[in-house]
Amino acid sequence: MDLNTIDAVVRPRHRAELGVLGPGDAWLAGGTWLFSEPQPHLTRLFDLSLTGWEPLRADEAGLSIAATCTVATLDAFEAPPSWRAAPLIGQCCRSFLASFKIWNMATVGGNLCMSLPAGPMISLCVALEGICTIWTPDGGERRLPVVDFVQGPLQPALRPGELLRSIELPREALGRRTAFRRASLTRLGRSGVLLIGTLPAAGGLVLTVTASTRRPVRLAFADMPGATELSARLAEAIPDALFYDDVHGRPDWRRHLTFDFAEEIRQELAEARA
Repeated sequence: MDLNTIDAVVRPRHRAELGVLGPGDAWLAGGTWLFSEPQPHLTRLFDLSLTGWEPLRADEAGLSIAATCTVATLDAFEAPPSWRAAPLIGQCCRSFLASFKIWNMATVGGNLCMSLPAGPMISLCVALEGICTIWTPDGGERRLPVVDFVQGPLQPALRPGELLRSIELPREALGRRTAFRRASLTRLGRSGVLLIGTLPAAGGLVLTVTASTRRPVRLAFADMPGATELSARLAEAIPDALFYDDVHGRPDWRRHLTFDFAEEIRQELAEARA
């Protein structure tokens, strides 16, 4: 869609050229949502495509993902053999169920900043203990876990003028055994429920609930829980009002599958731990 209210596009190459967002300004990364519907309140875009940020960097600390990294680039990444959680990257990328056009333009950072329940990059980054690096307008930065960055639908934890720069996935989380469950109302539909379980090296279980809830929910257990303990923790952490309600799934359906998938993941990872 043409945005006919835009009268200026700024293309910064360095942080010093980013400027400060004001009324009518917006960051432009992939633009797959920005150009999907009218934006009559916008008059100027800051296009991040020339910043030259390295899309992916793997080192001893883990994996650093630039906010401008595309879904296609992330999906094509070849992880070290020791990263047992690497298949989760492809599973989450394919949860977009999007055309090749979207895959090659949509960015990881854009998916997080949209903060929609079904955002699969949110699912991936929360499950793997991701940390956001956020640039602040005063030239500084702050760091925030992805689970806290996504506060609700269209509610990222960005203050005025801030920019999501990157997401770091720690090496320990990338080395975990994982289990993945996803459901939608139709074969090619948007995720209505998406759960991921991981086995930390120190023991126990970490369960991440996304898509069925308005914001990500992560539960950590010091030891492998039993079915009753798991169900009780889920009920405590996710009140009925937190289950999402839209055309892609009723709250009661989402709740039912959340509890079912959580138990399936518990059993699968308990067997793997044994």
